Amino acid sequence: METISPNNIRLQNDEVTIPAPWGFISGRWYGNRADRPILAIHGWLDNLGTFDRLVPLLSAHVGVLCIDLPGHGRSSRLPSGVHYNVYDYVLIIPRVMKEFGWSKVSLMGHSLGGVMSFMYAAMAPNTVDMIISLDVLLPRRIEDPSKLTKDIEGYLVEEERQADGTQHEPPSITISKMRKLLARNSNNSVPQHLADHMLHRQVAKSQKYPEKVFFTRDGRVKFYHIFDIEEGMAAEMARRIQKKPYLVIKGGLSPFVGPRCDETMSILAQDNPHFEFYEVQDAKHHVHLHAAEECARYIVPFIQKHRPPRSSKL
Repeated sequence: METISPNNIRLQNDEVTIPAPWGFISGRWYGNRADRPILAIHGWLDNLGTFDRLVPLLSAHVGVLCIDLPGHGRSSRLPSGVHYNVYDYVLIIPRVMKEFGWSKVSLMGHSLGGVMSFMYAAMAPNTVDMIISLDVLLPRRIEDPSKLTKDIEGYLVEEERQADGTQHEPPSITISKMRKLLARNSNNSVPQHLADHMLHRQVAKSQKYPEKVFFTRDGRVKFYHIFDIEEGMAAEMARRIQKKPYLVIKGGLSPFVGPRCDETMSILAQDNPHFEFYEVQDAKHHVHLHAAEECARYIVPFIQKHRPPRSSKL
């Protein structure tokens, strides 16, 4: 069978397991283990493999701890009857901090991970020393109310399928088709030649069809609770984060950092020499994956400035 093998990662890294009441959070710690790392959080339906190409390009003196959110990658699923939602996901951040004894946290997030970083920084600003947000600031608004109904129905169907005691193996396809599926569903934001970075932590070999694989993530995460942050609330949250080091990198072809973010961005940037915004031309939503080198050109000096060597011991 064809294998899934992302390009070799030329940086020391260790798999870590963070205990949780429902099981564990899986992670990978890159680089320096002596100092507090940057906590990196992926987007919806992704996993920590999303950072495979970016992390080796970052500053060597600061490690990066990438995690799989519950239900994603190799992390445990939430128990039956517990709904996936961004509010509970945000609480993963202080849970990781408590596990390693950090009083402060440096955050880097893509998509959902970036929204989580914004929300947590607004809730506990004194515990956050910097934020790197990759092609996101606020969640995109869902204009079609029927999607909410469909997601509720889909969640209940998937929950029943898992709980009936006769759960069948999910549909399986060849690895080649899996790469094409990921590229298509992401609007080629994850192109086929980079798909293995995402797939190697979220697929398993079929027991029925040896030449095929299937997704191992929890099917319920596809229907997680849709949320919104209306403009007035976003503005108040931004005021709580004001004057913090905040870097936003937008993919030039992506709609995720759009006009509804303007007021929030203006507040974060107001009288704040530590706020930075860059747009990567011709880049899509997974800008850090397919344009890792250009993202690193902005991120490395940002880290050097706000997390200089030996600035933050465990």
